[in-house]
Amino acid sequence: MGHTLYYHIRLKEPEKAARFIERVCKGLRWDFDTREGEIIVFPPEEKVEPLVIKDGKGFAKTYKEEPYTTIYLLLLFSLSAFGSVDISDDEDFVL
Repeated sequence: MGHTLYYHIRLKEPEKAARFIERVCKGLRWDFDTREGEIIVFPPEEKVEPLVIKDGKGFAKTYKEEPYTTIYLLLLFSLSAFGSVDISDDEDFVL
């Protein structure tokens, strides 16, 4: 069974949020892609699911692989600067 992060994102400034995520991904040397209304973060670890960032609810399995779980949490919490983010996980971690 994998460890899953659950999130609900409401972005007031999606363009600025996308530019921020793009900059972070480039700094980490992680791949990313933009599609209609979403940005997808691809970590270098194949076992970890990509992080799909868009308005609404989402989830990503990280299997507690570090540093990926922590980086996903930091990315998601950072998005609160552009709107609001609610996060929880399988272990009842809620912020």
